[in-house]
Amino acid sequence: MSRMSESTEKSSSEQLTAKASEVGQGIRDIGTQVRGVAQEKAQQVRDQAEEYYNQGREKVTEASESLESYVREKPLQSVLIAAGVGMLLGILWKRS
Repeated sequence: MSRMSESTEKSSSEQLTAKASEVGQGIRDIGTQVRGVAQEKAQQVRDQAEEYYNQGREKVTEASESLESYVREKPLQSVLIAAGVGMLLGILWKRS
């Protein structure tokens, strides 16, 4: 009977080892899939950030060009507005 129980124990141990190996491989496979999905999402975020950056850059360029053309069309008015804003900022800065 002892040989039979040793044989059964070895068989059970081998089965447990095999199951543990399967579970470990399953976990590694899931990790690989998660890493792949995370890399895809990170790439999407980078692409979206680059798109927002380019849009912002275009808007700033447009605003700059618009401001330049305004100053060229109305130089005296532009200087007076700049002086007024400078005075206002100076007063506010002096108060704080």
